[in-house]
Amino acid sequence: MSTTDAVTFWDGVYAARLEATTPQSNYLLAEMVSSLPPGNALDLGCGDGGDALWLAHQGWHVTAIDISVVAVERLGRLAISHGLGDRIVAEWHDLRESFPQGWFDLICAHYLHTPFDLDRATVLRTAAQALRSGGRLLVVDHGSTAPWSWNQDPDPRYPTPHEVAAGIGLDPATWTVERADAPRRIATGPDGRTAEVTDHVLLIRRTA
Repeated sequence: MSTTDAVTFWDGVYAARLEATTPQSNYLLAEMVSSLPPGNALDLGCGDGGDALWLAHQGWHVTAIDISVVAVERLGRLAISHGLGDRIVAEWHDLRESFPQGWFDLICAHYLHTPFDLDRATVLRTAAQALRSGGRLLVVDHGSTAPWSWNQDPDPRYPTPHEVAAGIGLDPATWTVERADAPRRIATGPDGRTAEVTDHVLLIRRTA
């Protein structure tokens, strides 16, 4: 499907929500990143902007991208309203066609799922190659279907973190898998409902 179709779909997803003033970051971000020294971060699929705001509040300089024009414009306004306009750059990208420029100490891809064609392995490989030495790529995927998910496929296939790592195909002499597991948690959806969900967590560090 075309970029126009994907933009229209994701703009509709975000336009259907109230514009958040204090969006929450993904729960694993603080657990995985709090001990790291701030640097340059890239947020792939920024959505409502909770991760970008959290990182900026911790001292990171963040490039946050999304295919939704609505999401990007909202985050631009949020960054200014939080006094973080000098720490967050919100950019529009279709990752099938373009990738942000620069070198990064941290790249996050939380729930980078889409109903449109996307070669995720290539995107994540490109992300890994944009890491500075010592930088980390954090990939958090759905490992189960939440009741509020846009994807209610009755028979989904969720690749394991090790399968995702194998699909990226990184040279172990240059990149090291630091974590690959599937924690469970009680999550709260946009409508306030709660459910137990599984996350697939992959953390890769560039060692050379």
